[in-house]
Amino acid sequence: MEDQQQDKRVQNTYTFLMFEGKAEEAMLFYTSLLEGSTITSIERYQANEGGAEGSVKIASFTLNDKEYKCIDSPASHGFTFTPAISLYVDCDSEEQLNILFEKLSENGNILMPLAEYPFSNRFGWLSDKYGVSWQLNLLTK
Repeated sequence: MEDQQQDKRVQNTYTFLMFEGKAEEAMLFYTSLLEGSTITSIERYQANEGGAEGSVKIASFTLNDKEYKCIDSPASHGFTFTPAISLYVDCDSEEQLNILFEKLSENGNILMPLAEYPFSNRFGWLSDKYGVSWQLNLLTK
């Protein structure tokens, strides 16, 4: 029984975002929008390492003090992000919600416009210019 419990232990769990050449640009954009956000580390591909030299081999960043990881995939692939998985942000004010929605939806796609819904007084869902899906919700007090 103890062996089974040890097998279930996980050191850390992260949301991991895979880009094709836009990882650093996306991290800079995301960390500029949310308080408590910063790029904490970037390891870059060196010459002859398999990825484009100088691109992101692995990086860590925080959004609202939650850690994420990302890479620039050295392999081209036939898929991108899907709205089935999204970053969900509870906003403290309508102003914050509106600003985030405007900035994140620029050159992206609006999946659900900012509006009142049965489950929220103000909510919007979008995919940003990098294809990452975001659900933005106004917290009611």
